[in-house]
Amino acid sequence: MLTNLLRWLFFAFIVRPVILIIIGLNIRHRERLASHGPAIIVANHNSHLDTLVLMSLFPLRQLPHLHPVAAADYFLRNRLLAWFALQIIGILPLERKVEKGTEALQNIYTALAQNQILILFPEGTRGEPEKMSKFKNGIARLAQTHPDVPVIPIFLHGLGKSLPKGEFLLVPFFCDVFVGEALPWTGDKHSYMQQLDESMRKLASEGQFASWE
Repeated sequence: MLTNLLRWLFFAFIVRPVILIIIGLNIRHRERLASHGPAIIVANHNSHLDTLVLMSLFPLRQLPHLHPVAAADYFLRNRLLAWFALQIIGILPLERKVEKGTEALQNIYTALAQNQILILFPEGTRGEPEKMSKFKNGIARLAQTHPDVPVIPIFLHGLGKSLPKGEFLLVPFFCDVFVGEALPWTGDKHSYMQQLDESMRKLASEGQFASWE
């Protein structure tokens, strides 16, 4: 399909050169990434670049199976933006407001049943540069309903300075990526979220970064 070709060209000749050459990545524990779906990637969220960086960690051949999850109302207001988000980036839209009796996560359930790799940001929105907010427990619900699907935490550092929230000028600032081990379902949401929080903080501590100024 034409859109698949456009998507491949966009990531091969625009995204990867920008991410790998202009910004630069230091990736630790790449071997922990999922080689196939179904799988769920969860990461902290500081920048519009977060999604592109995470997608660039995977081989180009996996692009058809990579889908960042994003709120539908954020990008569907503009027809051109909606086309680009859905067809080129491969966004999986999530409705934040659904009718009573409707399953809000049905799109995610369907994608996982089709062996897709999903990218989620449990903070819900981009936070302040290099400051991690509390994760929402929707990810625990997914782990509970799909205990056999690996949930892989990834901590990103540096993109909050390269392209923080509210800014449109890209600043070449090195990015560190820390890939964690897949988290098993613990049996209840509270302990699972605690496990995820501990895993993210452990990954963050690997970098021994100075306080953000």
